[in-house]
Amino acid sequence: MAAAAAAVAEPKTKYDRQLRIWGDQGQAALEKASICLLNCGPTGTEALKNLVLGGIGSVTVVDGSKVEQSDLGNNFLLDEGCLGQSRAKSICSFLQELNDAVKAKYVEESPATMIDTNPSFFSQFTIVLATQLPESSLLKLDSICRSANIVLVAARSYGLTGLVRVSIKEHCVIESKPDHSLDDLRLHNPWPELKQFAKSIDICDKDPVVHKHTPYIVILVRLAEKWADAHDGQLPSTRQEKREFKDLIRAHMLNVDEDNYKEAVESSYKVSVTPGISDEIRQIIDDSSSEVNLSSSDFWVLVASLKEFIANEGNGELPLEGTIPDMTSLTEYYVSLQKIYQAKAESDCLAIEHRVKSILKRIGRDPDSISRACIKTFCKNTRKLKVCRYRSMEEEFSSPVLSEVKKYFADEDSCFAMNFYVLLRAVDRLAANYSRLPGIFDSTGFTSEIGEDVPRLKEAAVSVLSDMGLKGSSLSEDLIAEVCRFAGAEIHPVAAFIGGVASQEVIKLVTKQFVPLNGTFIFNGIDLKSQVLAL
Repeated sequence: MAAAAAAVAEPKTKYDRQLRIWGDQGQAALEKASICLLNCGPTGTEALKNLVLGGIGSVTVVDGSKVEQSDLGNNFLLDEGCLGQSRAKSICSFLQELNDAVKAKYVEESPATMIDTNPSFFSQFTIVLATQLPESSLLKLDSICRSANIVLVAARSYGLTGLVRVSIKEHCVIESKPDHSLDDLRLHNPWPELKQFAKSIDICDKDPVVHKHTPYIVILVRLAEKWADAHDGQLPSTRQEKREFKDLIRAHMLNVDEDNYKEAVESSYKVSVTPGISDEIRQIIDDSSSEVNLSSSDFWVLVASLKEFIANEGNGELPLEGTIPDMTSLTEYYVSLQKIYQAKAESDCLAIEHRVKSILKRIGRDPDSISRACIKTFCKNTRKLKVCRYRSMEEEFSSPVLSEVKKYFADEDSCFAMNFYVLLRAVDRLAANYSRLPGIFDSTGFTSEIGEDVPRLKEAAVSVLSDMGLKGSSLSEDLIAEVCRFAGAEIHPVAAFIGGVASQEVIKLVTKQFVPLNGTFIFNGIDLKSQVLAL
């Protein structure tokens, strides 16, 4: 019995810090996920290291190269004993030492060959993490992954620059966890139980302890009702009315040091704000207007139930979240308020659950196939839902959004990132023509005459710009020369940063928490800046 308890406790201890971020559900999703890494150079290795330490379920490394002397200078998971051995096998061996709970496998095959000869191989994975792939292979892989509905994350480090790009048709997020959000207190439309509780407290009580510890929620509910009675049922809406409402709150203070009344004044705008349903959430609800069916995901079934709830039990409102912020209050008042909000949230959740089961039964699915825990999480986050849709890489490369391209080039902050974006694509065009990256002439390393590759890379960049709709445009020759000097190097600090960003996106996509990048993330290591380009 003790051994079993220890076995359960060990993962809780091992992953304690990250469990505080994405919880048990997020960790469970990680432990079920399978990741395929293409190319285990420093960029891919750094990304996979982070995922293995985080407890990803299984990893499969695809890399057909052998460990060379140059690998030892930029890859911390290789040592001299690995020289001449399979790079994929060596990396897997070291990764397994980091976390023996993760299953690590390897395939000694060139990723480009695997993409060309065995496309069905990729359908077994949750996410394919493709690193250091040229554009031609990346386009093929993107098409393969989209057909199989597999998430693709592309990452590349190149000298002092790098990129990360996510590609999938659609990614739905329930727990988007925004940095800032307005408390859902319903002060503009309190329900009967909240009104009744507020009326049970005398806000004119002369007892100084009670008066200065009456929760501001109660103060606002009572005074908003008083205001409405004197203004034909209307709440303060104009700037002048809001000012007068604050004066009404201050008039009920017994002393100037009453923090609860100060909180009421600061939060008085919540009486006038009608959160309602944001345009973004309305768009998601409208997207579910077509009838859900057996192939619909859990997310869209939940959204369909939300739509029905709003039209019926919700009376035009989303379900209540059920949490209240900290505030100055007597403990008994605060606990009572918590229970009132939680009871309302529970009632709304039960109504949603009933509708979810009804919809599941109607479309021929098991009514219990969506767990109550999942429904409860959905109800708490209905104001923060996100649906991310990504253009395919083929669409981005062949027909970028010209207005966005021009905007980025015209903006001083994003112009440098746009230059790197074009040059990274130009590098692949040059490599396709000369069978090598600019700045590298033979296996011994660099040429002393970088200059002869500068006009070649410039020509390739002009070609990329022309395809993007910017015919006649050109880039800085100094920057072109700098990219030639990069010579395709995977510098470890840049690779570690790009790998870190890529692994962070993988975690977002697997746990379906937080909002993943929607665009191409470009890192500018020269100025230590980054930019997401939505093309």
